Amino acid sequence: MAPESAAPQPPDGTPQDAPEDYVGLGAQEAEQRARARGWSSVRRLEPDAIITMEYVVGRLNLAVDDDRVVRCWAG
Repeated sequence: MAPESAAPQPPDGTPQDAPEDYVGLGAQEAEQRARARGWSSVRRLEPDAIITMEYVVGRLNLAVDDDRVVRCWAG
């Protein structure tokens, strides 16, 4: 029998993780936690950054101000 992965993922590949739980964390800690929980890509942004709005499965976006996550969302 194959070992289970530590972070089960749904069929679309997005980890079952609540993005709002990252708000308030230090930027580096949030990135490390996201990768450990199965996010394949982590994007660090300034709070008012102009970005493209395409949805990327498995990506977590972190809006960071003064080295703290102030907003977080999938895609």
